[in-house]
Amino acid sequence: MNAFLKRWFGMVGIAYLGMASAIAGDACPSLLDHRFAGLQDGKPVSLCQYTGKVILVVNTASYCGFTSQYDGLEKLYARLKDRGLVVLGFPSNDFGEQEPGSDKEIADFCRLTYGVEFPMLGKTVVRGKNANPFYQKLAEITDSRPKWNFHKYLINRDATQVVAYTSFTKPDDRDLLKKIDEFLNAR
Repeated sequence: MNAFLKRWFGMVGIAYLGMASAIAGDACPSLLDHRFAGLQDGKPVSLCQYTGKVILVVNTASYCGFTSQYDGLEKLYARLKDRGLVVLGFPSNDFGEQEPGSDKEIADFCRLTYGVEFPMLGKTVVRGKNANPFYQKLAEITDSRPKWNFHKYLINRDATQVVAYTSFTKPDDRDLLKKIDEFLNAR
């Protein structure tokens, strides 16, 4: 925030910092204001970089009956990324210990087996009291908690709407694709 705005807002500046950021054009919706380690390199990844995108959040696992959804998720991402869709993978060992590997092992598996190029974050907890804060917020907003691997949350461009989908919803599901298209077309 520049010096003029700091003087202008004075002691109530904390209440207006978000507005000053919005004026500057760099506001991050609170839902996306989280950082995770990247799966491939461990470097911090801010979800704020996806502001303005339609985001499909998926908790993943390498040894699950739903693991083949990686293929459909990658195809969906490749087809719609230029329109503003990003798929975010969150590997988790929460269900049946079906993601036991290290981040490097998971990254290699995803790349070599399914050609995954969509962003993947480091292994994390997605359910229960120890779920990461992002997943806690998604569950709170939708009143839908992951019950197994490949649970999905679809977030609109301004992160004001979130729709949950069960693990049984495949990446080419008609209803999911319709909602993605609706979110992509909204400005």
